[in-house]
Amino acid sequence: MNDHTALLIIDILNPFQFEHGQTLADHTRKMVKPLDSLRSACRQHNMPVIYINDHYTLWQADLKKIYDKCLNDISRPIIETLKPGNDDYFLIKPKHSAFYGTALNTLLHSLKVDTLILTGIAGNICVLFTANDAYMREFNLIIPEDCIASVSEEDNRYAIEMMKNVLKADIVESGSII
Repeated sequence: MNDHTALLIIDILNPFQFEHGQTLADHTRKMVKPLDSLRSACRQHNMPVIYINDHYTLWQADLKKIYDKCLNDISRPIIETLKPGNDDYFLIKPKHSAFYGTALNTLLHSLKVDTLILTGIAGNICVLFTANDAYMREFNLIIPEDCIASVSEEDNRYAIEMMKNVLKADIVESGSII
């Protein structure tokens, strides 16, 4: 990690109201504490913390509206802890990758970022697709394996292996990053 590193938190604001949503929420709850600690450490080191989230048909990068739409009994223990702070960046995305159809690449370049710490859900979909697009844009990748979750733990492990072997990501525990 260097001074040009940013933490990306993908799709953490989520209502979990879909098939297998409860399972994904259960797996996501396991990563709340390590991600919260990592986020705090990044903030203390003045590293950008960038949330990029599905818009849930609102099509507005309005944190309050998206948060309110996602807040329910299943999501509450996750999103109340990991809600973006006032100094964090918040972007919406239309599809799986955080780069597709967003201003993320422009933001990262304006912040002079060359290394991304990728976290969030689902590891085998949105995190993996974002990692792929980041790799193609020549960003260095750090994946704290205790800060991503998928519906299937097997799919999550497979995504981590793909990011390691194909995308040359450093796979670490969150506590070893800072």
